[in-house]
Amino acid sequence: MPRKTGLGKGLGALIPDTSWQGEREAGAPQVGVAEAPVEAITPNPRQPRATIDRVALQELADSIREHGLIQPLIVTQSANGYQLIAGERRWRAAQLAGLTTVPVVIKEAAPQQMLELALVENLQRADLNPLEEAAAFRQLMDEFRLTQEKVAERVGRSRAAVANAVRLLKLPEPVKARLADGTISEGHARALQALDDAAMLKALATVTRNNLSVRQTEELVRRILAEPKTKAKKVVASAETRSLEDRMRRALGTKVNLFRSRKGGKVIIHFYSDEELDAVYRRIIGKD
Repeated sequence: MPRKTGLGKGLGALIPDTSWQGEREAGAPQVGVAEAPVEAITPNPRQPRATIDRVALQELADSIREHGLIQPLIVTQSANGYQLIAGERRWRAAQLAGLTTVPVVIKEAAPQQMLELALVENLQRADLNPLEEAAAFRQLMDEFRLTQEKVAERVGRSRAAVANAVRLLKLPEPVKARLADGTISEGHARALQALDDAAMLKALATVTRNNLSVRQTEELVRRILAEPKTKAKKVVASAETRSLEDRMRRALGTKVNLFRSRKGGKVIIHFYSDEELDAVYRRIIGKD
């Protein structure tokens, strides 16, 4: 099922209206819409996206070369020009397309706003993989001391969605690698999280080898969880117990195991055919 990407607070809610610009104080940062040299723009150091698909980037560059950059980038002024807030993929594609200037929305932005704006744009476009999204949520929580509720409010997600995303960061590295490269989905990863690390890695191998669906993975996890957690510890029999087992074996003519406990114990008599069972029975009742 496709992920819901509609946000309660989109970019429009986080970017102030610049349709009217009053007089600015001398030396105040420029705010508004402008054309900026591509080479004067530097990336957002808080960009949550870790990877960009090269094929998709080239396709976007081809479109920009033919139609131009329709949607402006969002930037803030820096000491040496502009720093990107949102639109890194479009900025890189514009460079590939050979553009020398691009339309930009210039705004003032604190570090937290820069991360929020980049995150919201990528969430709206479904451009982040689940781990990049989770890492951005965690960064908002750690750097800016936001609760899960506050993060959810800022990016238009439910608190449960934020909590579930952040939990993905605790996955073992092999599972995170398969999630990042798209081998498994977030649904697969969430199902696997019910297992301990060792069982999770074994289940991951089964999922990838057999190309299991999310529902099949959930069923696999249920079966694993239903299995006994630990095998009974092997009890070393005492010399007295071993001696008694030997006497019983000789008396019955078959393998016998004797187990003792504080409340008693049990005797296991082995047989390998109906004839042996009958022979054991006769020895026990004294008719042999």
